[in-house]
Amino acid sequence: NVADIKKLKTSGICTIKGVQMTTRRKLCQIKGISEAKMEKIKEAAAKLNSAGFVTALEYSDARKMCFRIATGSDELNKLLGGGIESMSITEVFGEFRTGKTQLSHTLCVSAQLPGANGYSGGKVIFIDTENTFRPDRLREIADRFNLDQNAMLDNVLYCRAYTSEHQFELLDIVAAKFHEEPGVFKLLVIDSIMALFRVDFCGRGELADRQQKLAQMLSRLQKISEEFNVAVFITNQMTADPGGKIF
Repeated sequence: NVADIKKLKTSGICTIKGVQMTTRRKLCQIKGISEAKMEKIKEAAAKLNSAGFVTALEYSDARKMCFRIATGSDELNKLLGGGIESMSITEVFGEFRTGKTQLSHTLCVSAQLPGANGYSGGKVIFIDTENTFRPDRLREIADRFNLDQNAMLDNVLYCRAYTSEHQFELLDIVAAKFHEEPGVFKLLVIDSIMALFRVDFCGRGELADRQQKLAQMLSRLQKISEEFNVAVFITNQMTADPGGKIF
């Protein structure tokens, strides 16, 4: 019923495919969804959309929906086969001050430009975990590509994440936004993916918990990228000590 659909959407489950991508245990954790109701939801989703095998040819046709977003660098585009790909996660990692955030900012602009193979450009969502997002930098990049600064900024949705839990919760809002405006958003940026996990999980004693939570987030990001055909771009800072902190 309508109330159950609303409960699912509040939890970031907005499509039939989203139901199929969610475990039974996760569905039962949604307030107001009993085990019996969960089974009915799963059964209805299976009837509406078969999740069985397809031929490689059929999958090849489905992959034609993928697009690539240019990075602003011809050499990097060559390495990536044309740019960062939709329906997948692209991670850039390196030491402090090696250009990871700069590339994130450039992609916020280049994602709005028409590209190869009929790519029309679109909006961007930027999740900032380290307070490194700078609209003024985007204005400078917009000038490079001859874009109207205000129109470009209006196409970027920004949110500051303060804890690893908050970062995860924002993905439900992201999924809902992608569902509300299908095909409009082309890129999700998280800069950076690990910063808040390093703060919230301290030392080697909590390393296993941290890795499990991180794996859950990456799984959620992959499902979102496939469900809504968007590119996901994440940054990560290298560290020699997995139990250490970044100050």
